[in-house]
Amino acid sequence: MGTWRVPVDLLARARFTVSPRAELVAALKALTRPTDATERAFHAAHRQAFADMLAAMPRRRALLECSFRDRRGSRPGWLAGYLCAPPIAPGASIQDELAALAAVPTATLRADLEETAMRQLPTALRGARLADVATGLLGWVWTHTLDIEWPRRERVLRADIVARTARLAGQGWAAVLRDLGRHREWIGDGELRINSYDRPTRALPGDAELYFVPVHANGTWVGWAEPRAYAIYYPVTGRLADTDARRTGGLPGLVGANRAALLRLLDEPASPTRLAAALELPIGAVGNHLRVLLQAGVVLRRRSGRTVLYWRTPLGDALVAADAG
Repeated sequence: MGTWRVPVDLLARARFTVSPRAELVAALKALTRPTDATERAFHAAHRQAFADMLAAMPRRRALLECSFRDRRGSRPGWLAGYLCAPPIAPGASIQDELAALAAVPTATLRADLEETAMRQLPTALRGARLADVATGLLGWVWTHTLDIEWPRRERVLRADIVARTARLAGQGWAAVLRDLGRHREWIGDGELRINSYDRPTRALPGDAELYFVPVHANGTWVGWAEPRAYAIYYPVTGRLADTDARRTGGLPGLVGANRAALLRLLDEPASPTRLAAALELPIGAVGNHLRVLLQAGVVLRRRSGRTVLYWRTPLGDALVAADAG
C-alpha cells in the first residue's frame, strides 16, 4: 500500500511514542541483515551468541526465517505482523509488550507467518505453541543484546520525539512527516504516503490510534492492529552519531594506523609472522602491537603447536565494522 488516508480527527490525536518491541525488530534486522555502520557493529558484537542460540533452538530459527520475507519475492522486506504491530499503549514496557504477544492464539500467528513467508510453516513449527516460540526469541534478544543499552537508546529516542513535537507545534504535520524516512510525505487531501509500493489506498478509521515510533534502524516499516491502531516506524535522528568515522578519524585515529591494519586482518586466526609479512612490518613491532590489542580486549590468542594465533574478539569485530561504515 502506497498511501494511507488519515482523517483529520485521527491526525489530531496522533502521537509520537517509544516502543521497546520496535527496538527488538531493529535488533533482529541488524542481527540478520545489517546494512550500515551501526547495524554492522551491532551484528559483529552479537552474531556468534545469536547464531549459537539459534543452533540450539531450531524452532526459534524456523520462526525467524518465516518472519522476514525474502528480498527476491513480492513486497521484499515484508515483516510478520507480530513484529510490526503497534504499541499496545504509549509508554508500554517490554514486559507488557511480550505479555501481549504471549496471549496471541497460535492460529493467528500461523496465518501471519504463512502470509509473510508465502508457504506453509516448516516442520519444526508444526504443533508448537507459536506465541511461546516468539516470546522466547524476542526475550533472548532483549536480554542478551538490548537490555544493558536500553537506557541510552531510550534517551536518544525521546530526544527525537521532543524535537519533532516542537517542530509540529511550529510548522505543522507536513513539515514533520517529510523526513520520517524514504517515500514518506504528506501528499494532501488527507493522504499520507508510507512507502513506494503500488497498493490501494488504505482508509484509516477516525476512532483509531495512530503512532509514530522512532527506532534505531536503517529502514522504515508500518504496522496495524485493525481497526484499533496503526503505527509508522522511522529511523531516529542521530543514530549514526556514535559511529561517524569522519568525526573520530576512524579506527586508525583510535588505535593507530598499524594496529588498525592488524585488527582488520584478524577476521581469521593468523600468526605474528604472517601478519608481519602482510603488513611489511618488523616481527618485533607486530608483537608489541598485538600485546596492546590483547590487553585492550579486542583480540584473543591461542597456541597451535609451535605457533601462536591471534584473532578478533566481538569487540574487535564491532570496531572494524563501525569503521567500515
